[in-house]
Amino acid sequence: MELQLQIKMNEALFLRNPEQSELGKKIIRHSIELIYKNGFEAFTFKKLAKDIGTTEAGIYRYFENKHRLLLYLVAWYWSWLEYQISFHTNNINDPIIRLKMVIKLLATSVQHDEKTSYVNESLLHQIVISEGSKAYLTKHVTEDNRHHFFKPYKDLCAVIGNLISECNPKYKYPKSLASTIIEMAHFQNFFMNNLPSLTDFGINKDEAKIISFLDDLVFSSINKV
Repeated sequence: MELQLQIKMNEALFLRNPEQSELGKKIIRHSIELIYKNGFEAFTFKKLAKDIGTTEAGIYRYFENKHRLLLYLVAWYWSWLEYQISFHTNNINDPIIRLKMVIKLLATSVQHDEKTSYVNESLLHQIVISEGSKAYLTKHVTEDNRHHFFKPYKDLCAVIGNLISECNPKYKYPKSLASTIIEMAHFQNFFMNNLPSLTDFGINKDEAKIISFLDDLVFSSINKV
């Protein structure tokens, strides 16, 4: 029997838990496919309903609006990524090797996880790279923060920040460096594929070089202290 990975989501993100019905799972699966294909601006519940073969009203029973759906998808991804980091570093004692593994996970293309059949993590990873900042770069970010919508991202940053502190307890900026690693991994990937003149990786489009760059940036900063 296939083991399904269950990620507990903030209940304020949805009106009805999409994981508890086939329609809900279709909403998640097809929304990822449509946002990946057409972009978040062009994405509407009307188009999603047509793609699934249901009604807009049926989708609105699950999510208040498309921004809440985006928040749900991005939060789900951060929680899944934290699980991946825990899984891949669980048996590694050396914090430096663990941090290098984290950087590799952040900067490497994601493969679809069979334990989550209704979520294509490979496509969702690309959505987070290109659309993820739209989840919090809004006028109502403070209100969303009060609802703890960004907790999965904060938790991930805390995990990485604590790991940085393990590598060098004297380093003063572990939280700032943690969030910088995440954002820079995504920006460099996006620039590499879309605005290549903004990176040194646009010609070969080699993710391994992004990893090397981030390794150099992170450990040069940590080792200065």
